[in-house]
Amino acid sequence: MVNHGDPQSAVWSATGWDGKASLMSADMHFARIRRHSTVLGIEVPEDLPKRVFDLLEDIETPGTPNDSPGQAPFLLVMGVRSDGEVFIDPLTLQKWPNRPLSAISLEAPTWNQPVRGTKHGDWRPHREARNLAIENGVDIGLLFEDSILIDGDRCAPLLLDNDGVAYHPNHSDGALDSVTIQQIKPALESAGIPVRSAKLTLGMILRASEMIVLGSGMGVQALASIDGRQIGRPQGRLFQAARDSWLVRLDSAWQSIEDLE
Repeated sequence: MVNHGDPQSAVWSATGWDGKASLMSADMHFARIRRHSTVLGIEVPEDLPKRVFDLLEDIETPGTPNDSPGQAPFLLVMGVRSDGEVFIDPLTLQKWPNRPLSAISLEAPTWNQPVRGTKHGDWRPHREARNLAIENGVDIGLLFEDSILIDGDRCAPLLLDNDGVAYHPNHSDGALDSVTIQQIKPALESAGIPVRSAKLTLGMILRASEMIVLGSGMGVQALASIDGRQIGRPQGRLFQAARDSWLVRLDSAWQSIEDLE
């Protein structure tokens, strides 16, 4: 995994893998790697997609595939190290409970510019936040800096405000530019839910109509509470539209190397 202590040691992304020769929305993930590599000063080979798919031919699946509706069979971490090495790391995916999730508020890790908001080589603080959430008996850690929501420990947060707009944290504040949100945004807006970025506070979260967390590995999950306090009405309009869109993507967004050439 990407856990080297040096943010500029690697650039990477993680996407669904079918256990064979297809990745979910691979084009979007390769595009994000290139965007973030420019910020981090890491040179990415022009034939990165081919190198990743070539590596897929030589690896075995890491365990039992996830068969939960709404999740990919496996997760694949793929990226480039600062020395130019292309790497992949296949992972199994946990099954999420069939209920809305709970969260705890935690302090977000801080990095200087230009590292903030990139998938970089020091992901330990996110993993530590994940472990701390589990130790506290909740499912997710939501990461705050100066009372502003920045990110989730393994997910992107998205809330439905009372004005009918779905808001996610600002990339300029340090949030990742979520590929999952990018994938479902057109369907949400077609369903009458505009998607915008904003500075999200705990008060705004507690006043929200509902909230979801989402990512390449976990899919779309409803969030019911933070720090023991209820968030709106879980599994409402936002969840249903996001979930429906994600299920369509899971059915149609798989790509092989031939699709990218």
